[in-house]
Amino acid sequence: MDSFPYLTATLLFSIAVCAFESYLDIRQYNLYFVEKRPKDLQSLISEKNFLRSQDYNADKMRFKLVSTLFFEIESTLSIVLFVYPFLWEGIPNWFGISEDSELLRSLAFQGILTMASKIVRLPFSLYSTFVLEERHGFKSEEMTLGLYFTDMGKEIILTCIIGAPLLCILITLINWGGERFYLYVWAFLMAFQFIMMYIYPNYIQPCFNKVETLPESNLKKAIEELASKKDIDFPLKELYQIDGSKRSSHSNAYMYGFCNNKRIVLYDTLIRQNTEPEIVAVLAHELGHWKLSHTLKNMFIGAAQMLAMLWLFSRFIGNQELYESFGFKEKKNATIIGLILFFYIYSPIAHVIGLLMTMWSRKCEFEADEFAVNLGYAPFLRSGLIKLQEENLGTMVPDWMYSAYHHSHPPLVQRLAAIDAAGKKAA
Repeated sequence: MDSFPYLTATLLFSIAVCAFESYLDIRQYNLYFVEKRPKDLQSLISEKNFLRSQDYNADKMRFKLVSTLFFEIESTLSIVLFVYPFLWEGIPNWFGISEDSELLRSLAFQGILTMASKIVRLPFSLYSTFVLEERHGFKSEEMTLGLYFTDMGKEIILTCIIGAPLLCILITLINWGGERFYLYVWAFLMAFQFIMMYIYPNYIQPCFNKVETLPESNLKKAIEELASKKDIDFPLKELYQIDGSKRSSHSNAYMYGFCNNKRIVLYDTLIRQNTEPEIVAVLAHELGHWKLSHTLKNMFIGAAQMLAMLWLFSRFIGNQELYESFGFKEKKNATIIGLILFFYIYSPIAHVIGLLMTMWSRKCEFEADEFAVNLGYAPFLRSGLIKLQEENLGTMVPDWMYSAYHHSHPPLVQRLAAIDAAGKKAA
């Protein structure tokens, strides 16, 4: 019986996905040349901001089409030219590492891949930040080349401090755990996620942004009153603001914390761009996700996905045909190589799951909007969402197919229609 052509199947699927996604990109790109506001937007979005959004998103899409093609070619060449086997087999000679020292060899291998990726992606990242975003007014004056490369240096250091030990632990657990290693790896990764949920906002985020307690104000009082509402009862411990404007004028807000120790973080751009009632309404939507257990459900879904993926990986890690198909000839195959190759063949499943999660996310967004409406925030939620769309130059004329595939949030017009319907229902 002939062996399964893993490499050929991987290439064909990757090219097919790239072609399909490029087709969707072109569908959406063509709509960025619509100069007249759709009827549904004429009373919501000014003509000036509509045209600014069209121009900005057309620029972003052109950049995306070029970069997608480049990285697809890069990925294809790295596979057909057997770059991974070349690196893996060359590391012992280049660095004087024993062929039997799997951990050191794996760290060197991953280090090369990480640095190569950063170097190759650097021109694209620089163009996006200092040309595209600046051209459309999103790059902050404080975002200099010095700050950019300082951030990159910090990211590399954090990758070494966190990523290297993590990789060693994963490889050790997989090699030690026997046939049921996936259970041990899953338990470890779940624990690691919870630890990072605490470490990131408290220790990593402050390395990049200034995080301060939100000063006493009407806004702070209004948010605290919102959190303490009987219909929410959110255990708010602290309110922070973050200097997101240091790098970009895009706005955001997020929550974190465990049990009765919750915190809310507001970007200064959000505070600057929206009125107090609008910010409270947007946070009512975010707290709706918490109250409706969307966050908890997503956590359970993610945990189940991870366990299923690790179990599937345990079925493939010993498949010699898989390694040989990608050019690896050693009798004892390295765990890190097995992980990389597995993610190639897992890609079709990941795409299906991703599409399902996008559909689930949209459902959650509608439910969180309705939650905020039922609390009486419909008018300010509407104006807040419109303002966020304008300030961030979000897509104004979404292609239905592109949006369904890519966007985790429903289009603005659909959200506003659902808010109006929920408002009438609640009245």
